[in-house]
Amino acid sequence: MEDPILVLGATGTHGGAIVRALVAAGRSVRGLVRDPESSRAEAVRAGGVELVTGDLMDPPSLTRAFAGVGAVYAVTTPFEHGAHDEERQGSHIIEAARQAGLPWLLLASVAAAGRAPIPHFASKARIEAELAETDLAWTVIAPSYFYENVLGAREAIATGTLPMAVPPDKPLHQVALADLGAVVAAVLDRPDEHVGARIEVAGDAPTPAEMAAAFGVRYQPVSFEEIRGRSADLAAMYEFLSDTGYGIDVGAVRARYPEVPWTPFAEWARTATRAIAAP
Repeated sequence: MEDPILVLGATGTHGGAIVRALVAAGRSVRGLVRDPESSRAEAVRAGGVELVTGDLMDPPSLTRAFAGVGAVYAVTTPFEHGAHDEERQGSHIIEAARQAGLPWLLLASVAAAGRAPIPHFASKARIEAELAETDLAWTVIAPSYFYENVLGAREAIATGTLPMAVPPDKPLHQVALADLGAVVAAVLDRPDEHVGARIEVAGDAPTPAEMAAAFGVRYQPVSFEEIRGRSADLAAMYEFLSDTGYGIDVGAVRARYPEVPWTPFAEWARTATRAIAAP
């Protein structure tokens, strides 16, 4: 595919990782940003990416941004204004894809969407369902937990603990964002295999005890009640991860995408530890 790939949420943690991976793979990349003059947008531009101004809540801006691209990698979020607005974002993306005659829409979702009683999983499942009813060429990329999520506890890690609401011996399927980006690059290289497919992605499944050991710190349990005080949605997610979990066959995913480096969590944590320790 020679036409540019447009990545939504290009200044975000998720979208930014996809941008970097596609640039590294030699792709022509455009990034959708709300404010092209922001420092984050400037950093994306400096990486060799063409910036396009648009907003997921502004459908005409999406239709304009989708014109002339070969594919769109679409990231939605419930964490700014809630699950209802995330569904509106998804509907706007789908309608813009129709209006622009988009050749291929890659929708970022979440593993176990539709199988888990979690609000921000359910909103993504409803977007998937809406997309499946269209005549668009689409692929759903459904990652599991991100390695990078633990960096929200960087201060605790720096002082010797890893607080987690998942039991210490429960495997937690997850993936490095860089590896997810490499999966997206591989998917774009093999459209015949992926159009109409839903891909759940995990590259490792360490237990929280193993995660803590990789950082050289002590596992510290966190109660669901404590998390619920901050977010009922996140509490529901951690209850699910502590019980059923994603249920992804990591070996099968790795075998399907041998071109992905598949960084083990322990290796990723060693690099992250140095970054956390840096002044």
